[in-house]
Amino acid sequence: MTKINVIQPGTIEAPPGEIPFLLLPERNTFQARAARLSALAEGHALADYLRFLAALARAQHGSLSLFRHVLLPEAQELERCREHGMPPLGTRGWDRDPVWREALRCILTELEVGALPEGTRATIARLKDTDDASLERAAETLLAGDNDEQLDRAGIPFIGAALQAYWLHLVTTLGAGAFGRLEIPHLCPACGSAPMVSVVRIGASDHGLRYLTCPLCNTQWHAVRIKCVFCDTTKGIAYYGIEGGSPAVKAESCDACHGYLKILYMDKDPNVDALADDVASIALDVLMAESGITRKGTNIFLC
Repeated sequence: MTKINVIQPGTIEAPPGEIPFLLLPERNTFQARAARLSALAEGHALADYLRFLAALARAQHGSLSLFRHVLLPEAQELERCREHGMPPLGTRGWDRDPVWREALRCILTELEVGALPEGTRATIARLKDTDDASLERAAETLLAGDNDEQLDRAGIPFIGAALQAYWLHLVTTLGAGAFGRLEIPHLCPACGSAPMVSVVRIGASDHGLRYLTCPLCNTQWHAVRIKCVFCDTTKGIAYYGIEGGSPAVKAESCDACHGYLKILYMDKDPNVDALADDVASIALDVLMAESGITRKGTNIFLC
């Protein structure tokens, strides 16, 4: 593992008035993710899991067609949330539409026609037989980030995938204008989730800018570079990578927090996907844990 110390905060940010604060996901996010996961699987030690996640992402895309008449926040509620710095689709405050469970069963049905290990097939069968109240309790526990011993760990990827599809539909339907900055800036402006990773983008209006990525709704929001996302310090920031590994994936650590968040660089690899490359770089997480540095990024597929 290599380490690069950074002393001074970056000076490449564009003037504040020119920075796009919020970037919403595209409706084809899951299709693009499936392609990235399949590409990363080639020759990878976690090839089988990455290919499974690719199939799951394709099923997520297919489930989006179910969200035709989904309840959305009213304009007055959106305005109130913007005024008070609250996420209008907060995981603890927003009443989920039951259609997410329909999406879950759609995802399960699509996956079970493929080649799967017996254990995965058993999990799918168990989830398909689970009653609605139990699914809602499982979703509540997962969204709250509780390490409940009664939570079916094998079922987390499937429940999480359905919730991701549901929340992505919500944010893409509402549009960027629905959301404002939160009082706690490192939380997602749409749903209030903690970030999964950050991405340094390439492009016209956001080239070289860093955006935090939500693990639930896939929204991205701007964060200044070379600064701790969680405690705002610019001191004691360091970057770690795996020797011989992808130069597009680093771990940004903070001496004050004793934690890290992965950072992906699109100029090193324009095809990076926040979730896919996070999972594929789990070896970096292992090395950081061995160094005593705690991961702060949230990814339901790395539970």
